[in-house]
Amino acid sequence: MSAGRMLLAPGRTPWRDVIIGAHPWRTCRSRWFRRTVRKGRTRVGSWGRMPGVDVCVVGAGPVGLTLAIALRRLGLDVRVVDRAPAAKHEARALVVWPRAAEALEALGVAGTLARHGVELGEVTIHAGGRRLGALSTGWHRSAHSRPLNIEQHDIERLLCAELARLGTEVEWDSEVTDVKVHDDRAEFTVGRPGGSAESATAAWIVGCDGTGSVVRDRLGIPFRGRRRTGLQVVQGNAHADWPYGRHPGHGHIFLAPRRSLLVFPLPGGGFRFFCFRDDPDPTLTGPPTLGELRDLVADTARLPRLRLTPTDPPWLNRARFGDRVAARLRLGRGLLAGDAAHAWAPVGGHGMNVGMLGAHNLAWKLAAVHRGEADVRLLDTYDTEQRALAVRYIREMRCNFMELPLPPLGHHVFSATVPLALALRGFQRRLDWQLSDLGRHHRPSALSWQRAPAGLGRGRGPRAGDRMPDALVSTGHPGTGPVRLHTLLRYDTWTLLLLAGGPGGPGGGAVPESVHQSVREAVLERCARGPVPVRVLSVTPADAAEARLLGRPGELRLVRPDGHVGLVAPAGRTADLDAYLTALGPAPAPMSPSVSAE
Repeated sequence: MSAGRMLLAPGRTPWRDVIIGAHPWRTCRSRWFRRTVRKGRTRVGSWGRMPGVDVCVVGAGPVGLTLAIALRRLGLDVRVVDRAPAAKHEARALVVWPRAAEALEALGVAGTLARHGVELGEVTIHAGGRRLGALSTGWHRSAHSRPLNIEQHDIERLLCAELARLGTEVEWDSEVTDVKVHDDRAEFTVGRPGGSAESATAAWIVGCDGTGSVVRDRLGIPFRGRRRTGLQVVQGNAHADWPYGRHPGHGHIFLAPRRSLLVFPLPGGGFRFFCFRDDPDPTLTGPPTLGELRDLVADTARLPRLRLTPTDPPWLNRARFGDRVAARLRLGRGLLAGDAAHAWAPVGGHGMNVGMLGAHNLAWKLAAVHRGEADVRLLDTYDTEQRALAVRYIREMRCNFMELPLPPLGHHVFSATVPLALALRGFQRRLDWQLSDLGRHHRPSALSWQRAPAGLGRGRGPRAGDRMPDALVSTGHPGTGPVRLHTLLRYDTWTLLLLAGGPGGPGGGAVPESVHQSVREAVLERCARGPVPVRVLSVTPADAAEARLLGRPGELRLVRPDGHVGLVAPAGRTADLDAYLTALGPAPAPMSPSVSAE
C-alpha cells in the first residue's frame, strides 16, 4: 500500500448524510458532527480504542494551538501541555500572511485575529538616504489579501481563548520529559512543579515544542541541517521620533551594506524593528540595549537624530539561527509540527506561518485516520508535503536579497535594480504572490491526481495540488448573489466542485444543463458510496474573469478539506473520480503521483 492510501472500516458509510443533493449551496452539518463536536464526544475507529485522550499536543505556541483547535473542531479529544509557567508575553513573530489567514478562517479564528491586528498595505524601500519605490500588497483574490501585523503573544492569547471555548484548557507548567510510541498508543511522562510526575497515554502525540523538541529527541528523529554563520538578527519594539511618522498599514525597508532593516507598525503603537546584519562578534549572545538598537537603526536609515523610546512592555532580542528540517515528521503514533519539524532564519517572516499551515494540513488527516476512515499511511502525505514545503522555503530564503545583508558591491547593484523592478506591475504581482503563500502547492504529492490536460496560460484553473482560488460564484439559490467560493468549502469534508452554466472559460463554453445534471447525478451516486465525506457543490462563475480562475467548465475538481485540489478530471469521466475515491478507501488501489493527461 502506497503513501496516499486511506482505509475506512469495512461496512461503514457514516458520512452519507452530509452529501447535498438538490440544494448544493445549503450549509449543513452531519449528525455525527453535531453529536461529537457540540457534546465533546469522539467516535473512534480501529486506531482510537484506548484509554487517555485522542491527541496530546506538546507545546502551546501558535502551531500547537492551531492544531488543537482544528482537532477539537473535528471532534477529537485533545490535551495541550506546555512547560512554560504561563502564557508567554514575548513579541517574537509578527506577521500572518494571507494563506495562513485563510487556514485560520477555515477554523473560525481569522476574524478574531484581524480585529486585534493591523493590515499592511504598502512597504517603502529606502537605500542611501533616498526612496527607491514602494511595494504594495493585496494584488490577489482572497478575503485576507494583505498581511496582518499582530504580535505572537496576542495570537497565542486569542487562540488559547478559542481553545478554551471549545472545551480544552492549556496545562501550563507541565513539561513532557519522556515519550514512547507503541502500535496502539503513545505513552508520555509529564513533570509537575515540585518534582511530581504523571504517566499518561494518548492515541497520538504531536510535538510542537520548538527547535529543542523533547518529543523529537525521544522519538530519535534527526534534526538535519546546519547553523547559519555570518548572520544575526537584532530586533526590538520601540516608539520612534523620526521623519517618517507612524501610518497604520505602512512599513519601511532600509538597505545598507551588510545589513537590512525592516520597520513595521505595531497594533498597540510603536514599531517593530528587525535588523538582519553581519555577525562581527559571535560572542555577543545577550539581548541588545535600546542604545545599540537605536545606533543600528540610525546608521542603516541615515537618521543621525533618531530617538527611540521603549514600548510597554519593552522587548529587545538578539538571535542566530540554523536551517534545519527533521528527517521525518512521523514515527508511528508520534508526529512533529512547527519548529520541532523545521526551522530557519526568519528571513521573509514565514516560519510561524509554515507551521500553522502544517497544522492545518495535519489535523484533518489525523482525524480521518483516528476515526478509522483512512489508512494510517495518509499521515505520510503530511510528512512529504510539509517537509517539501519547508525545504522550498529554505532554498528561496537564500535568494531573498531584499532582507539578507549584502556586501558593498552586491548592495550597490541590487539597490540600482530595485526602482526599475518596483515600477513594473508584473513584478509587484509576482512578489506579492510569493509573499502571500497563495501559490504554494502540493503538486508532487501522492494525493494530487491531474487527470485532465493542465493547459498553459490564463484560464487553465488550478492544477491538482494547488490551492483552490477564492473566486466569486453563484449557487443558484433564489435570492442570493455571488459569494466567495471559500465560504462554501468546509474543513470537515471534501468538496466535489462542478461548474454549472454561465460564462465559459477558455477551451469551451458553458456546460449544457442536461449534461451537467446527468454528471451531477452520477457523481452524487459515487460519492455516497465513498469512504470519506464528499460534498457535491454546483456553482456558476460570476463572470468570465471568475471563470478563468476556476478553469474549464467541462472539468470536475475534488477539493481536500484544507482547500487544496486533490483531483482534476473531465466531468464526464466519472471513472477517474471512482478510482480516486477507491484509492482513498480500503480497496488495494495505489495512490500515484500527479500525472497529466496526454
